[in-house]
Amino acid sequence: MNAMAPAAPAAERIVVPVALAERSYDILIGRHQLCEAAEVIASRFPGARAAIVTDENLAALHAPALEACLQQAGVSATRLTVPPGEASKSYARFIELCDGLLAAKIERNDLVIALGGGVVGDLSGFAASVLRRGVRLVQIPTSLLAQVDSSVGGKTGINSSHGKNLIGAFHQPALVVCDTALLDTLSEREFKAGYAEVVKYGLIDDPAFFDWCEVNWRRVMEGGPERDHAVATACRAKAAVVARDEREDGDRALLNLGHTFAHALERLTRYDSSRLVHGEAVAIGLCLAFRFSQRLGLCPGQDAGSVAAHLAAVGLPTRLQDVPGGSGTAAEIVEAMTQDKKVKRGALTFILAHGIGRSFIAPGVAAEAAHGFIESELAGT
Repeated sequence: MNAMAPAAPAAERIVVPVALAERSYDILIGRHQLCEAAEVIASRFPGARAAIVTDENLAALHAPALEACLQQAGVSATRLTVPPGEASKSYARFIELCDGLLAAKIERNDLVIALGGGVVGDLSGFAASVLRRGVRLVQIPTSLLAQVDSSVGGKTGINSSHGKNLIGAFHQPALVVCDTALLDTLSEREFKAGYAEVVKYGLIDDPAFFDWCEVNWRRVMEGGPERDHAVATACRAKAAVVARDEREDGDRALLNLGHTFAHALERLTRYDSSRLVHGEAVAIGLCLAFRFSQRLGLCPGQDAGSVAAHLAAVGLPTRLQDVPGGSGTAAEIVEAMTQDKKVKRGALTFILAHGIGRSFIAPGVAAEAAHGFIESELAGT
């Protein structure tokens, strides 16, 4: 009888620092990090109580394990839940969550722990930013999109009928924990949607990473060390940008590559996740940004084609026609863009590209140019 093979050693945790002087914090990345995270919380914030904010789906899936780990580490925790989906980023849920945190007697030296995807992180972070004029926040993102984007950098907020994330605040977390094993429970659609935000970092200024993604994307989805590498690469890129430009006064705007189009599409589909989720909108937006750059004579057609081909190979939408139920008219899309946070004195700002890994901020793009491009996209020409 053969002896039982020894268990595989746990993957080494990757630590990515976000350098913001007295508000610096770490991003901890690796598989099965919940109990390690609880121990870090207990050691870094001794005596703090915690309120875990999660959604109704994750409350059963991941919250019990986190609560058990916190209890084992000696951290008292209360759980608050919100409905899943973009609709929870509303005035009503924000007020409800703030009242719940106050009822739980969360004080300024306590912690709000956001256990969830971007919706939970944005909503919880905004509540933490104003509760008692600011309490500490720990982000434990459970979606790929949140791990590589929304959990890092301090952007928090809710939506308005006028547009996405128009009400919010910058509130840096005290700690971010990216447990990549939590991504194993995502649906294929959710994981692919998050992957669009991974590829974005290669398209902004790291063509070698885009090349790596073309070769390794299947392994990223399978959950091996390539997944940890992809998350860590994205987090390092975002941490570096945030350290240089915390409040998006300069090149942090590059992180919005594809998002001017994406946010308009989300608004026009009324944030209906059955039709379009954020990462899918970003995938279309990335392709549109490169094709718009090509139309303006800025970007080689080969590069625009490579972006679309890769995202299509992954199984993501790449054209306006891919939006179920339609994306609206050119006039409606341009109108939705005018509510984008990057609009200045009515002029549209796009993130465009001279090629893969060569993106730049293009302020003052004429609405007529965008309208003509979108009309051609809708016509398939």
